[in-house]
Amino acid sequence: MTTTRLDDIASTAVFRPHPRIERVALANGESCYVVDDALLEPERFVEWAAAHREEFRPVDFNAYPGTYRMMPAAIEQALQDFFNRNMRSCFDARRLQKVHCRLSMVTLPPSALRPYQWLCHTDRSGLDASQSIQATVLYLFKDPDLGGTSFYAPKLSHEETARLFADTTTLSNDEFAQRYGMEPGYMRESNACFERIGGVPARWNRLIFYDGSFLHSGDIPLPGRLTDDPSNGRLTFNGFFVSRRHAA
Repeated sequence: MTTTRLDDIASTAVFRPHPRIERVALANGESCYVVDDALLEPERFVEWAAAHREEFRPVDFNAYPGTYRMMPAAIEQALQDFFNRNMRSCFDARRLQKVHCRLSMVTLPPSALRPYQWLCHTDRSGLDASQSIQATVLYLFKDPDLGGTSFYAPKLSHEETARLFADTTTLSNDEFAQRYGMEPGYMRESNACFERIGGVPARWNRLIFYDGSFLHSGDIPLPGRLTDDPSNGRLTFNGFFVSRRHAA
């Protein structure tokens, strides 16, 4: 295989110049957004990931259950341009302050997950009230059974939910399972603590955008199919945008 240079892609065009953006309503009145056929050459992203397979590292900075590889600066700039041109107006995002992106692969079997990986999560940690965060996921696999993305709303009070999340980091798997009546595994449906309010199924070259403060989780129906091979695993292109909110 000839090594694909993503810088060469970004020097021309990465994203489709006139995307069709679909609004997907969630049950709580919020929305996420879907762009199908988003990349002009999605195969080259997969080829690049496969060529750099040995450079993927286990995620050690958040609860993501797998590996990642940061993207070249030219791809990050292309994503930033796409967001500013097409998506920023869909969110409470007056001015973009920071963006970063990476390739990611969900790889862990259910038995290897810790309680904080059994639940949905948000991407808002570390931001102040003047900032908002937006997130994007691009599905770079052709097997839809590797899973899309689901969104959730809490059933418990704010205090009870905060205690639940705190317990995911302090209790053992067995202690957490006994206290909350849960079993190890990827979250897919409503449970006693969270209500599933919608989702987007995976599709090859599908790009979704959503408010990063929403509770969400990868929807993994068949974890036995997970692999660390970018050519046929659950490879995604993930981006995060920190923005200044509009004035009140």
